[in-house]
Amino acid sequence: MPARDPSRWWSAVLALLGGLLTWTAFPDLGWWFAAGPGIALLFLAMRRDSARWNALLGFVWGLAFFVPLLTWADDAVGPVPWLALSVAEAGFLALLGAAWSWARRGEAVWRRASLQLVVFVVLWVAVEELRSLWPFGGFPWGRLAFSQADSPLAPLARLGGAPLVSAAVVAAGVALALAWSAARRFALLPTLGRLAVVGALLVVGMLVPMDTRAEDGTLSVGAVQGNVAQPGLHAFDQRREVLDNHLAGTYALLDQGVAPGDLDVVLWPENGTDIDPQVDAAAAADIDAAARAVGAPLLVGTIEYPESGGRYNTSLLWEPGKGPVARYSKQRPAPFAEYIPLRSLVRPFSSAVDLVRNDMLPGTEPGVVPLASERLGRTVRIGDVICFEVAYDGIVREAVREGAEVLVVQTNNASFGYSAESTQQLAMARLRAVELGRATVQVSTVGVSAVIAPNGTVAQQTELFTPAQLVARLPLRQSLTPAARLGAWPSGIVGALALVMTAAGTAGARRVRRADRPDPAA
Repeated sequence: MPARDPSRWWSAVLALLGGLLTWTAFPDLGWWFAAGPGIALLFLAMRRDSARWNALLGFVWGLAFFVPLLTWADDAVGPVPWLALSVAEAGFLALLGAAWSWARRGEAVWRRASLQLVVFVVLWVAVEELRSLWPFGGFPWGRLAFSQADSPLAPLARLGGAPLVSAAVVAAGVALALAWSAARRFALLPTLGRLAVVGALLVVGMLVPMDTRAEDGTLSVGAVQGNVAQPGLHAFDQRREVLDNHLAGTYALLDQGVAPGDLDVVLWPENGTDIDPQVDAAAAADIDAAARAVGAPLLVGTIEYPESGGRYNTSLLWEPGKGPVARYSKQRPAPFAEYIPLRSLVRPFSSAVDLVRNDMLPGTEPGVVPLASERLGRTVRIGDVICFEVAYDGIVREAVREGAEVLVVQTNNASFGYSAESTQQLAMARLRAVELGRATVQVSTVGVSAVIAPNGTVAQQTELFTPAQLVARLPLRQSLTPAARLGAWPSGIVGALALVMTAAGTAGARRVRRADRPDPAA
């Protein structure tokens, strides 16, 4: 088909609109129901049997989606890194477009709408999993599952984690596209059947059991959002001021009717003190005094500088009168933010790389912090993840499989200003609560901080850039959800299926002329 064919360019418009529509499903807008139609537009756009053209359409959809989704990167480090990240992520959607063109060329796929749905779903989830792992450890932001925290599909996370929720969204979108194609041919039964698939997905989601009851007591927690003087990359130039803010927030818990000893633990955010209390006597004395005042250990986010060089993003469990008794160090530092790969190659594109003079080192232990509770008469295992780690399936799941009974997401969102980054992260924390059946607390330096029930419901939530404290009683749960038990197996199986489907379609295409293959949405 010649490039001047106007219908071809209308497909580019569909892809553009589909990406924008899908973006609206994510916070701050949070129109979760828009994700399926956004996928439907992409599927309809990719009707032609051309891998190069569909790769371009996927790229267009990806740009329309990722550029507005990741505007917080512009707030943090400027337009060049923001656009570079968006282009890189859109490249994975180009890969999806090419793979879909190859996979559907098998005769069984282009002849059967049901198989088109299955193949497109598998390819989508496989590409999501790929970009969550590679390069530099991957970047899972923007997975469709993270738009569904308020959706009837969210409970599916308890069965199969984020991959299953994303799969359900894509299946609903493809079913809508196929229904539209059937309706245009006035094929009533196929139209109703495909719409019934969408309805069935929603009903199945609502039927998933969502137990939230405590299984072995409750944990009384306080969470401190200390705030900073100004948003942006330089928010932590006044390290002592940030520490003082979190100390003040800890004492402020006593003004909320909390008596000394009422709380089992007080949670500080990532970077609650960038002054390491293990080496600074004044910071140690102040933190210990605050812990004594509330009569509870503090889970303190700090930065450690080992003598061998580098630094660790660390959380310390500070027991009053004893100091640090347990720790967790972030396992997945953020590339190009906490450490700079390919520094010499990246510097010409952004001088912001030189703001990171000391690369962050990865921790090596699972995110589990043992808390000895006198009130409960036992040790409670807290699952701790730091900032972007909440986006990575394996890190959060490993903490629960290692015995975590509640989850804590310690984060610092000051660099991202008033953007949607914090609420997008909160949506991920909510999905993790559902997936793993754990009460979850997201505690941020500047907000949004929140208390989340094991079914993903937000019980308390703070505003951005304001001092705040939260007090909650969290149900302690020890049972493993099906998603936790399955682990990474579903992702591996989907990846293998995607390769097989793509190879089979490519091989099958040799037996059928292109002219004899109809549009897939027909």
